[in-house]
Amino acid sequence: MKDGFKARTRIIYFMIFLTGIIMTTRLFFLQVVNNEQYKNEANKQHFSPAAKNFDRGSIFFTEKSGRVISAAVVKNAYQIYMNPKVLEDSEDAYVKLSKIVSVNKTDFMAKAAKKNNTYKIIMHKVDKDKALAVDALNIKGLEIKSESWRYYPAGKLASHVLGFVGYKGDSLVGRYGLELAYEKKLKRDLDKKPVNSFAEIFYGIKKIVAGGLENADITLTLEPTAQSMLEKKLEEILEKYKGKMSGGIIMEPSTGKIVAMAAKPDFDPNFYSKEENIGVFINPLVESVFEMGSIVKPLTMAAAIDGGGVRPDTMYTDNGFVKYGSAIIKNYDGKARGKVDMQEVLSSSLNTGAVFAMQSIGKEKFSEYIRNYGMGNRTGIELPNEVSGKISNIIDNNRELEYATASFGQGIAITPMEMTVALASLANGGKIVKPYLVDKITIDGFRDKKTQPEVIRQVISKEASEDISRMLVKVVDDALLGGKYKMENYTVAAKTGTAQYMEAGSKNYAEEEYLHTFFGYAPAFEAKFIVFLFVAKPQGVLYASHTLTEPFMDITKFLLNYYEVPPDR
Repeated sequence: MKDGFKARTRIIYFMIFLTGIIMTTRLFFLQVVNNEQYKNEANKQHFSPAAKNFDRGSIFFTEKSGRVISAAVVKNAYQIYMNPKVLEDSEDAYVKLSKIVSVNKTDFMAKAAKKNNTYKIIMHKVDKDKALAVDALNIKGLEIKSESWRYYPAGKLASHVLGFVGYKGDSLVGRYGLELAYEKKLKRDLDKKPVNSFAEIFYGIKKIVAGGLENADITLTLEPTAQSMLEKKLEEILEKYKGKMSGGIIMEPSTGKIVAMAAKPDFDPNFYSKEENIGVFINPLVESVFEMGSIVKPLTMAAAIDGGGVRPDTMYTDNGFVKYGSAIIKNYDGKARGKVDMQEVLSSSLNTGAVFAMQSIGKEKFSEYIRNYGMGNRTGIELPNEVSGKISNIIDNNRELEYATASFGQGIAITPMEMTVALASLANGGKIVKPYLVDKITIDGFRDKKTQPEVIRQVISKEASEDISRMLVKVVDDALLGGKYKMENYTVAAKTGTAQYMEAGSKNYAEEEYLHTFFGYAPAFEAKFIVFLFVAKPQGVLYASHTLTEPFMDITKFLLNYYEVPPDR
């Protein structure tokens, strides 16, 4: 009993001591360092109404140099409004006001005629000089007041990542993207604002004790120039092939750091209310799943190599098809290649070879690898509403056909973010890393919470990842469009995918509609970047090699040049 009392006493003494230290330190900064700022406020009351009607933490992009630039900020200006009930001479008021700002006379007079109203907005977002000039007119019934709003300086750039701030009831809150995910950190409490030293100290202590809002600013990993490049290419893909949507992710495979990510069509968060289709606000990179097609084959092959089922030079006989009861799995072109090795399986993208590789380790072990790649689980990226892939058909299921189709990317549906993380394991020595968008969170302007890269698990051996990288380099150098895109000074590992497309909510594949995918990384044996691209329902082109190879190579060459990556061959 006495021990418990002593322990509580020590805790109380420690809290008093800690409070004293906090107060002393804060007083020093407020009364010595920032003396001038507070000198004129000494005789004010402890709290006063907040000067702003809206405030929120800022979000920043990070340039490759480390310099941050604004992605989302609060802008402040003034509003001009009238009180028709007390406005006496509307004609005179209009003449004087129109000399300062441009006002539609018909609209002004119509509002002035509503004598039962006390509040009619004349103009938003008026700069300070003009607002003060209006105020100086001293016209009864014509007033100004400050107003604030969320502003996204880069317009559409990274709109699916950022989201936007919109009304929920009478409050402005984050509605999508990081604005929603970090609502409690970005939101500011403006009900009461301390305006002298002691009030600020106790306000801060109360905030720490109470928890909740953190008055934070957020710095992202997104590099604006790389983001712009990615978005430009995605827009070009969509326009050229008249697809339903396109998307892409650029990530550091060794750390999980997201350099750029985007989807098209997108939106301008400054004008979100003008969007007729609210479905455009959904981020398909984390909120939608797709059957990815042949880009799953390298994962199947890596699992088979790691599991001891095959080597790159293991031979099998390709008859052009595999039968499962009444079902027949064919190669994309229906042709047989005869006796070929595992390299040819990837180079010619043979469905039968992917099935052979899967069978070499057995369906149970294959299913375990798929789960260890992270498929069927959320990645944990900071974005809201992330969904997990659908792989239930290869878990506790004895139907051989399901495992066979999964080996070449059909029948299992994965988010683009899940897919990128899984594929990154081929580039980073076999590790599954946690992807992240937030570089750091700065609380109260000075306390930084830095994100540390996180390795989730080792899914395949380093040796297996090196084997698959060598195989994928040969795909680019020799097979991809006849070796047309082989780079002289860099090794590039890559693979295309073309999958039958299924609309969300449907149980049947769309007729003659496909999802094209492409992934690759460079330099292949010390990868700085992995790039994932997709386009849904492109028109007039059957294979991803024709829609996505050139955009991928353009992005890869840009990254290698922009980041001054040394050549590796």
